[in-house]
Amino acid sequence: MVLDELDTALLTLLQEDAQLTNKELAARLHVAQSTCLERIRRLTKRGILRGRHAEVDLRKIGRGTQAMVAVQLRPPDRTVIESFQAFVASLPEVLSYFVMSGSDDFLLHIAVADNDQLSAFILDRLTKRREIVHVQTSVIFSHVRRSVIVPLPSEEES
Repeated sequence: MVLDELDTALLTLLQEDAQLTNKELAARLHVAQSTCLERIRRLTKRGILRGRHAEVDLRKIGRGTQAMVAVQLRPPDRTVIESFQAFVASLPEVLSYFVMSGSDDFLLHIAVADNDQLSAFILDRLTKRREIVHVQTSVIFSHVRRSVIVPLPSEEES
């Protein structure tokens, strides 16, 4: 999908502050409000913009301990993968997850209150699943997430 400079600038501004009004966006980009609104609608229709989100401070809501949990399943067939994916999606501790190739089938990003809750999550909830053959947990000391994501330049632009 080709995005021009205006589309990219809009994406950047909305990722920096999703609460900016159309009027504020248009003013910052030096375009008419109607142009700005039409571009946002087009980006949304194309599925590039998929909502506006608030960032939550996990520590302040009692979930200051984060971990990445690699999970290996057996047998690695569609039914097992889909069943486990539905299970993982239902767990409130799971912030996000990845279905992967390689030695691990899933990588879970979880957030809980403390190490006791982390241990209970792994031992009492996760490993009770019979299809799990291996779990490896890595505690996250620091999580830095890129707040603005823009298209990479094409080979012609490099």
